[in-house]
Amino acid sequence: MSKIIFPERESFEQYRIGFGKRLFDIIFSALAIAITSPLILLITLLIKLESKGPVLYISERVGTGYDIFRFYKFRSMRINAEEERNQLSELNLYLINKQHQQPGNEESCPECERLGKSCSPLLYIDGTEICENWYLELKRRKNRNTAFFKMKDDPRVTRVGKIIRRFNLDELPQFFNVLKGDMSIVGNRPLPLYEAEKLTTDQWSYRFLAPAGITGMWQIHPDRFRSEENRINLDNQYAMIASPIKDIEIIVKSFPTFFRKNNY
Repeated sequence: MSKIIFPERESFEQYRIGFGKRLFDIIFSALAIAITSPLILLITLLIKLESKGPVLYISERVGTGYDIFRFYKFRSMRINAEEERNQLSELNLYLINKQHQQPGNEESCPECERLGKSCSPLLYIDGTEICENWYLELKRRKNRNTAFFKMKDDPRVTRVGKIIRRFNLDELPQFFNVLKGDMSIVGNRPLPLYEAEKLTTDQWSYRFLAPAGITGMWQIHPDRFRSEENRINLDNQYAMIASPIKDIEIIVKSFPTFFRKNNY
């Protein structure tokens, strides 16, 4: 892996989680672990019974001020799933929504205009209407410049993985990250190295002034996969307006997200 060049650290060193927020994080995460411990044990058993391999998925993530830490999740994919990511890049929801934003006032997509025909048939991918000709053209393109990667109906996900992802139960081990001080309950999602290295400009790196969090403004947004720019704006917004009242509001709004359809 090539060395990642991050911005100067001096501008980030002054940020620290306040005493009140840190105390809340410790109490909340400790209670959450105690309450969900039977569920944690059950999920551990189911993962071990379904497939060989570790129960936890552990990866390096980039959090506050570009600090790198070991991030915990329940393993919801088959072994070596990360090696298959590039082969599935055409299914990236951010790529689909970025490269195909078909205006309602246009009669055809760029590919159909080039072919001199009207759009038909139309496909519906995660609520996005896209012409089949344009979708196939996107699959042929080699340019994969989106910073984020998220996929619907990921073929790498196991049967147990589908269940725990559906209700965000794969995130439970992150309460241990919170206890360690790597993360906060509310913040911006810690990013994998391959995503964080694309967000080093002044406009995008502002998100790293906020703590890494289990939930945040992006998670509760009803259209969170619309575009990567929208996600960055939400992350930057939280970095600017974070407060105890805002955190409580986000936590309350996070509970209904456990039951929404697009948890994947």
